[in-house]
Amino acid sequence: MADNTRQKTVVITDYDYHDVDIERTIIEEAGLRLATAQCKSEDDVIAAARDAEAIIAQYATVGAKAISALTRCEVIARYGTGTDIVDVDAATRRGILVTNVPSDWCQNEVADHAMALLLAAARKICVYDRATRPGVWRWQSGEPVHRMQGRTLGLLSFGAIAQAVAARAAAFGMRVVAHDPYMAPGDVAARGASPVSLGDLIEHADYLVIQAPLTEETYHRIGEAELRRMKPTLILVNTARGPIVNDDALYLALKEGWIAGAGLDDIEEEPAKQRDWKPANPLFGLDNVVITPHAAYYSEEAIRAVRDFAAHEVVRVLTGQPPLSPVNAAQLAIVQLRHSP
Repeated sequence: MADNTRQKTVVITDYDYHDVDIERTIIEEAGLRLATAQCKSEDDVIAAARDAEAIIAQYATVGAKAISALTRCEVIARYGTGTDIVDVDAATRRGILVTNVPSDWCQNEVADHAMALLLAAARKICVYDRATRPGVWRWQSGEPVHRMQGRTLGLLSFGAIAQAVAARAAAFGMRVVAHDPYMAPGDVAARGASPVSLGDLIEHADYLVIQAPLTEETYHRIGEAELRRMKPTLILVNTARGPIVNDDALYLALKEGWIAGAGLDDIEEEPAKQRDWKPANPLFGLDNVVITPHAAYYSEEAIRAVRDFAAHEVVRVLTGQPPLSPVNAAQLAIVQLRHSP
């Protein structure tokens, strides 16, 4: 017999904010209980959230193993837009709703960061900085630097954030091309870029910005074969997920001069998802790469927005209201229809 008097529990499986005060206020004011953890594995998730009615996850993987162990879960909410850490199909089979935060919460931040990485790499900002601090005051310490105006910026995927990057690149006088197999060529053109094939994108871009979601199709989408086809003057920027790029191949490409430089907001091992991570990635030893700690989405305003939205999503679901940004609502309805008498 169901316990209708039990207070429903929301578990934040992991977070790297200073506190959870924003979430606590929203969740407890709705009459729900909040618990927190710092999970780094599915076993950690099971231990922390087995009997919870809702989960909010930042980096922790909530895969099929964890989902199969959940006894009361109604909703899994992501702090963010991508849902690659959640096995959405497994959640759907268990009747669990998955929600995310629409990308406009950090659209401008990520677009700004992509341009910042591109500018830093193209203008050799970090190279100059490292040279001048010990006293080398020479413009030649950064050569070669090439004019950006008139060059071609390529975008891998052309969603809202990539479109914001395109607008910024156009303001710098660049020609913008994009490859997105899920968008009609006319729609790409209407949103500020020339549609191209993946081959043309890889071979003809002077700068390549990756802004694709991480899926089975995009995992290691940029590897040795693709890097060898790029211009030797190309600068690659990844403000999406680290595993879209094969880091071993990228290291060789940068070290051996297949491409000129890179700006990365994440690396393949995604350090925030690991316990006791050490900076052993050989990319850290190269001067022609700029690396930031998956910070492209960050601004004080964006962080508050994503926390507020995710907390309100679980409250909406647990209090019988529809979520604003469901990921699998349609699939869930089909599953429920199949099992109805």
